[in-house]
This record gives sequence, C-alpha cells and structure tokens, in this order.
Amino acid sequence: MRATIAFALVFLAACGPRQVEVRTAPTQSADVAIHFTNNLSKAVNVYVNSGGSDLFVRQVAANTTEHLPVAGIRSGTVVTLKATPVDGSNGYERSGVTMTEMVNWRVP
Repeated sequence: MRATIAFALVFLAACGPRQVEVRTAPTQSADVAIHFTNNLSKAVNVYVNSGGSDLFVRQVAANTTEHLPVAGIRSGTVVTLKATPVDGSNGYERSGVTMTEMVNWRVP
C-alpha cells in the first residue's frame, strides 16, 4: 500500500505544472537594401541571386517604389537582381550588382 501511495505521489509530481520559457528567433538585420521602382502595370516578385540560389525579397505592387532590406546578403557581395511579373511574363535581370547599403533599381 505504501508503495502504491509513493508511486502515486511521484506520478502526480511528474505530471504537475512546469515552467516553460518561450522565445522567438533573433531578428536578422539587413546590411544592404534595394530601392526598387516598379513602373509596370502589374506586381513583380523581387529576388536576389547569390551563389546560384534565388533569395525571395518581396512582392512589389504595380507602379510602386519600395525600400527592400535584403537579409542574409553582406555588403560587397556581387549578385544578380531579378524581378518576375506575377503573371509569368518575361522578367527582368540586372547582373553583376555589388550590394551596398542602398542599391537603386527600376523596371522597366
């Protein structure tokens, strides 16, 4: 009987409330950015290609200018900028761009 009571106490203690700490991931700060002007009558998806892989930056609405921080790319990195219209029509590329604090790019 004592063993049963002891087991019950241990079981209840193990199933009791626990203190849990919940945190979010640290934010990534962007060292570089694109000042992007979309002069098209349709939205475009903006990408930065570095090392052979495309990094999605943001979708920019038609006839809009936006400041696009680019997390994960360091200043001085040579990249290709891509803008792909959301309707799948021909996109725009600008290769050999050295990323800095602010790169200006306008399409078309």
